[in-house]
Amino acid sequence: MTQVCGTLRVAPGDEGVLSVVIDAPPMNLIGPGLVRDLVSLLGELESGQEARVVVLESADPEYFVPHVDLTKVAKYTAEAAKAGGPGDASLGMLWHKLSELPVVTIAKIRGLQTRGPLELDLGDRVGGL
Repeated sequence: MTQVCGTLRVAPGDEGVLSVVIDAPPMNLIGPGLVRDLVSLLGELESGQEARVVVLESADPEYFVPHVDLTKVAKYTAEAAKAGGPGDASLGMLWHKLSELPVVTIAKIRGLQTRGPLELDLGDRVGGL
């Protein structure tokens, strides 16, 4: 059963595989909503979700996650001000949680992917299949 969590569609699969489809139009830009949703999901996975593998893919066939949404700089600054505290949904927290996640992560990339959010790919334990 697929659950919609803001910008994510999350579906548990067989044998501990969790499918996460990123659906943040336009182009799956990394915006505060997507970051918040990913930080929340990764927090759930840290606290005992029974997934062993997380597969990240894009709902947009032309783009994986091409870059940060530069129109949201003020919102990023506000999130960064909360860094380290409760409710921290900053980019830094996203990269930290991804790097510390106790499950294998795979980025299933099709379409454009630029250097901007390369951390999302590099944080994956298998990356870019």
